[in-house]
Amino acid sequence: MDTLRARVTLSFQHAFDAEPAFIIRAPGRVNLLGEHVDYNDGFVLPAAIDRAVWVACSPSASPHSTLVAVDLDERVAFSSETILTKTDLNRNPLPHWAKYPAGVAWALNEAGYETPALNAVFTSDVPLGSGLSSSAAVEMGFGSAWQAAAGFEASAMTRARIGQRAENEYVGVNCGIMDQFASACGRRDHALYLDCRSLEWQTIPLPGDVAIVIADTSVPRSLSDSAYNERRSACEEAARLLGAKSLRDVRVDDFHRNKNRLPEVIARRAQHVVEEIQRAEQSVFLLQQGNVKAFGRLMNECHDSLRDYYEVSCPELDVMVNIARELDGCYGARLTGAGFGGCTVNLVAQSGANAFARALAYCYAREINKEPKVYICRADDGAGVV
Repeated sequence: MDTLRARVTLSFQHAFDAEPAFIIRAPGRVNLLGEHVDYNDGFVLPAAIDRAVWVACSPSASPHSTLVAVDLDERVAFSSETILTKTDLNRNPLPHWAKYPAGVAWALNEAGYETPALNAVFTSDVPLGSGLSSSAAVEMGFGSAWQAAAGFEASAMTRARIGQRAENEYVGVNCGIMDQFASACGRRDHALYLDCRSLEWQTIPLPGDVAIVIADTSVPRSLSDSAYNERRSACEEAARLLGAKSLRDVRVDDFHRNKNRLPEVIARRAQHVVEEIQRAEQSVFLLQQGNVKAFGRLMNECHDSLRDYYEVSCPELDVMVNIARELDGCYGARLTGAGFGGCTVNLVAQSGANAFARALAYCYAREINKEPKVYICRADDGAGVV
């Protein structure tokens, strides 16, 4: 943390020959349970993690915001008027990374908030393309940056919804709200239980004797837009055929009585969602009781369902999960994020976390011939000025 804070501060000084007015930290997230249910109005259980985007910024006297991506060694400039009206963007398109902060500026303007010109530099230790929501962390980092610079009042959930709108309507990714919510609303040593329909949420303490271990398969996520949209459409069609507003409204026993009314593939997709929503509901009681073993079993069931019913796993993810489940101290292991690559999340006894991480990396590299990255994480606070 101190290293990234120092790096972003020095980079700002080098880029703008001044001290930054604000330093902002915005975490990535890992989802413990509730995968692919946010767009089905379900319940999710993410946690913000202690890997984050760091932004150093100051208001600018120029009419243009100037952003520097330290990790990419790239710089862009844009005006609020250009972003607000989307003019000139076809003739002078922004690089992909810049669409996330620019989209936040656009969404803030659309919601009636001021976005004064900024000089800003950012860096990150959230792995790209791994399912840990690096893009949401960038959005929440710059949402906090413009809030600090302009001085407006906006709750963490308001900033999350603005970030989601930026990603949906500006970047063009049809995501749910979970990623932005977790980055904005995180609380140290707690998971976050979110109702994706009402947006009501609560914090759930995590047991102190467990560690969250995230293992990056070194296979970039590759869930294509078409594959994602196929699954989302299948869920919507299943709800329609079952006479429900969404699969959130279908209980598990009702689903199994009526699933023969659904085409085979649609039934598999719906089975994952309906049962995963139930798992997320059960998880709160188990964590409140400190029943880590039973919670871990739900994580295992989640992965098996994502593999068999939702079909978003891949051989590398399955190997990583299977190795983890055989290691001492592992309560549960599953893929996290959209799937088809990226990371697994493992709930592990704190006392054996280092040995677990070493063994997992060694066994995976031996079997797959790829070097994974394994991170021992803790749940952390959400985005804001530090």
